Amino acid sequence: MTDSTGAVLPLNPIQHYPTLVRGEGVNVWDDTGKQYIDAIAGIACVNIGHGRQRVADAMARQAGQLAFCISNIFANQPAKDLSERVARITPGDLNHFQFTSGGSEAVEVAIKLARQYHVERGKVDKSLVIGRRHCYHGATLGALSATGMVPRREKYLPILLDFPHIDPNYCYRCPYGKEYPGCDMDCATELEAAINRVGPERVSAFIAEPIVGSSMGGVVPPDEYFPIIREICDRYDVLLIADEVIDGFGRTGKNFAIEHFGVVPDLMTMAKGLTGGYAPMGAVAISHRVADVFLSKPAPVEHIFTYAANPLCSAVACEVQDIMVEEDLTNRADRMSGVFFDHGRRLLEHRIVGEVRGRGLLMGVELVRDADTKEPFSPSVGLNARLAKTALEEGVVIYRGGGNIDGKRGDHFFVAPPLTISENEIAETFRRIDTAISRVERELPA
Repeated sequence: MTDSTGAVLPLNPIQHYPTLVRGEGVNVWDDTGKQYIDAIAGIACVNIGHGRQRVADAMARQAGQLAFCISNIFANQPAKDLSERVARITPGDLNHFQFTSGGSEAVEVAIKLARQYHVERGKVDKSLVIGRRHCYHGATLGALSATGMVPRREKYLPILLDFPHIDPNYCYRCPYGKEYPGCDMDCATELEAAINRVGPERVSAFIAEPIVGSSMGGVVPPDEYFPIIREICDRYDVLLIADEVIDGFGRTGKNFAIEHFGVVPDLMTMAKGLTGGYAPMGAVAISHRVADVFLSKPAPVEHIFTYAANPLCSAVACEVQDIMVEEDLTNRADRMSGVFFDHGRRLLEHRIVGEVRGRGLLMGVELVRDADTKEPFSPSVGLNARLAKTALEEGVVIYRGGGNIDGKRGDHFFVAPPLTISENEIAETFRRIDTAISRVERELPA
């Protein structure tokens, strides 16, 4: 007999998933009535906060007018309007766009655009994208090939592209055993060595998050890092892809995190804050240099997604971006950063907290067995999972991460609340996190 009972296949069969039913501001509620502070804004998505009626109204208006438009036959006005809005805040000449359904798709498009850019210029051997170890760029196969996170990759290795990876900028645990500033910026110059190892004629692009998001927890590079990367990319005719899926739209106190470093990439991926989590959408911002190769030939972009430049999602994104401007949320994130990190750094009083790092309203907290030696906990302890579960019990949502040392060892968590969060809500967020850490500490051996 066929079982007709429907069920969602959980990502982790042994994990309990509370059922959320409502959100307002920085808070969400489950079906038992329990309230949680959403200290990760969905997952760095809900920058404008939950429950914005005007966004729901904009969605309803567009749904009643035109909900779908296939992008290889028609254009639509909401997507045109969105291009105009986003072009006002993107750095440099990044003012052509391809719209997608999310961040992973945006990275796929960026990889394909980089490849076709070189092909159209007669450099048909350029196909490799260099990524960084322990960093994440998406769940689809191209994006996962550029990703350097061992746990996300290992079961899919036989079907991934053989992309090279270099070490990330990670001053807390420098992979070269050096200390900034007397380190010669080996983490940046390694890109040149990697390009020469595989052959400059084969390398299409280099991809990196300006500030590493959830995979390593708020790792910020030295100021020199991206200028060095930019110069290496230019010297070897390699495109620079900035992955702003988490960092973008005010999260770090700038419109886009790459602006902290005075560099303009060739391609820039974005999602999450684009629609504030109210609809699934991503985008690639494309420089004049890249766009002109397609426009001047002319050469069609050889890809299509069913929901690319969807009018409903575009209308939602327009409304969200209007709210961002009207409420000055990017500058607000910069202003609130001081209060945010004042509270965050107090977590260093815990014996298992090794570093608090990040920028704006994006924070990573690294967890260690010994703060003096930076010795990590054994993966068998399951520290990050235990802390995330305890935090939920305390009514605060954090995002756990691990494997940031060697793919197996290393624990951290990530905090990235809505940009609308108040000082009192920040204080309550960290009070609950502090309580959760204290509870976990008491369960661990001294």
